[in-house]
Amino acid sequence: MIVDQLDNAHLYAGISTQINKAFDYLQNNKLETIPAGKYVLDGNDLFAIVQEYDTMDSATEQMESHRKYIDVQYMIEGAELVGHALLQDQRPSKEYDTENDYMLFAEKPTFFTKMEAGTFMVFFPSDLHMPCIKDVNAARVKKIVIKVKI
Repeated sequence: MIVDQLDNAHLYAGISTQINKAFDYLQNNKLETIPAGKYVLDGNDLFAIVQEYDTMDSATEQMESHRKYIDVQYMIEGAELVGHALLQDQRPSKEYDTENDYMLFAEKPTFFTKMEAGTFMVFFPSDLHMPCIKDVNAARVKKIVIKVKI
C-alpha cells in the first residue's frame, strides 16, 4: 500500500511501467472535467473508472481485495476515509468473484487514512481496503480508480 500526494508520484517510478502510465494519466489530464464512466487506457491492462458518489458509514461496508488488478485511486474532489488492513489469514465473507476481480472481508480495518483531493493510494493484492467512508458527515466526492493489470 502506498499513500502519498500526486506531486510525489515520481518516487514510485520503478514499480512498473503500467503504474507509471497511470500516474502519467493522472498528471496530464484535467480530471475535474472528465465525466463519470469507464475509460480504456491500454485495453484490459490499464483502464480508469471515474466515480462520483456520497461517502458512507463504515458500519455498512466491508473491506475488499483484488487479485488481477492493482488499484491506483486518486481523489479529484472532496475527501473520504479509507480503511486498511493487510491480507493475512482472514477468510472472505464473499468469495472471490473472478469476473469482477474482488472479494469481501467482514473484519474491521486496522486503521483509517483520510484521502483528500490531490492524494493517491495504491492497493496491491495483499492490501485490504475499505474506500468511500464518510469522515464526519456524508459528503460528495469525485474519484478516479485506475486498474493496473498484474
